[in-house]
Parts: sequence; C-alpha cells; structure tokens
Amino acid sequence: MTILVTGATGNVGRPLVERLLAAGHRVRALTRDPARANLPEGARAVAGSLAAAFEGVTAAHLITFDGADYSPLANGPAIVAAAVEAGVRRVTVLQGGLSRSPLEEAVAASDLEWTFVGPVEFMSNVLEWAGSVKEEGVVRDGFPEARSAMVHDADIAAVAAAALTSGGHAGREYVVTGPEVFTTADKVRVLGEVLGREIRFVELSREQITAEWRRQGYSEEDVAFFLTVRADTPEVGRTVRPTVEQVTGRPPRTFRQWIEENAAAFS
Repeated sequence: MTILVTGATGNVGRPLVERLLAAGHRVRALTRDPARANLPEGARAVAGSLAAAFEGVTAAHLITFDGADYSPLANGPAIVAAAVEAGVRRVTVLQGGLSRSPLEEAVAASDLEWTFVGPVEFMSNVLEWAGSVKEEGVVRDGFPEARSAMVHDADIAAVAAAALTSGGHAGREYVVTGPEVFTTADKVRVLGEVLGREIRFVELSREQITAEWRRQGYSEEDVAFFLTVRADTPEVGRTVRPTVEQVTGRPPRTFRQWIEENAAAFS
C-alpha cells in the first residue's frame, strides 16, 4: 500500500511513519519542510497541497488542525473531495477536541472507509516539565488532583496503523488510552521514582496557570479548552479503555516505560 501521513513529524505522525515502513508499506509524509523532516529512510517527504499529495495513495492518515498554529482545519469538504477524486479508499483521522471538527464531519458523510482515532492526554505532554526538572528538580503545574488515563504516543500510532492497513475498522471511533489513571501529583511521583531523584511539585493556582498559558501564546479558546480538560477532566479522559489491546493485539505501554524511554530529556 501507498499511505499518506499528514503531520508526519508530529508526536503521532513520526512513530506512525516508522511503523508503516517497518511493515513494508510505501509512505508519503506530508510536512511543511521536507528538508528538515529527518524522517526514517524510505519515507518520501513532500510539501504542498493535499490534492497533489493524495495522488496514487491508497490510504491516508489525516489530522484535524493546522500544524503551524493548531487551529481547526475549516476546509474539510475540500480535503475529502480531493481524497475521493484521487482514489483514496481508507482514512484515519486523529481527533483533537471534544466535539467533531469540520474535517471529521466531512469524512463521516463520505463513502470513504474511515476510522476516528481519539487519544486522551499524550504522555509526551510531560515534556513541558523537562526544563524545570533538569535545572531545579521541580515541577510547577496546576490541578494536582486532575486525573488522566494518559496514553503513549506510539500506541496512538499503532492503533492508526492497524486501522489503515487491516479491515474491520471502518466506521469506528476509537478512544485511545493508557493502562492506568494518574493524577498530576502521581505523574510527578512516578517521574521521580524512575529518574531516581526527588522531584518537588509546586502547585500553581488557576490564575497562575492560565496566565502562563497566555504568556506562551495560547489563544483564549485554547485556554478555555485546557481548563475544560484539566480543571474538571471529562469522564472520557480519565477512564481506561481496552482499545489498544483490542486493536493491536498487545497491551498499552505504561507511563514508566515512557519515562524510561525519554529519561535523557529530564537529565
């Protein structure tokens, strides 16, 4: 199969490209700057329009947002029309919000074999703490009791790869989680245990954390979304699902595994 991966240098796109190549598929990787993509050997990095990228493609992995500013894509019908015209038969869509995006609506209304992949919190979000952990042995964050069934990025990619390359997934909406539920304080504790040193947690107030998000350049819409998923996490984000094992045939990776794989970022 020739498979197009959009967002190919992202946290899900990159391991998805690697997995598809390892399985012997031809991969076309859509990215803003192919020269700097640094993708595995065998992946064909391309830039430009989706219409051109779809040419000769059997299946495609789509994201619902602009990779530059994370704004929702508004041209869902045009993307779907280009895919259908090019002969694409099967798509996965990486969901990024609590409601369907214009792209998801267009895909669901089409004749494509579609699968929606809806991850909860990415384990890689913990990399936001790397600087303060490395320099001070401290995590500064809000909502210490917020609960999350956080998922390893590679497991999200594994679910998408299965849906792209095997049957039985059409019309399915997969919520993808890890095997455990953690509070923010739990994450800090486990991080310290794996790194073998004490990591202090400094709780930020709601006002402090929202001010920090704004300082980092997030829009008011983004801040409102972050508060929704952090201050009072919806049930879907704090409930372990068996999706990874059911779809891929193996259990999801743990948070400890993720830290072990990424320990250098905190040291």
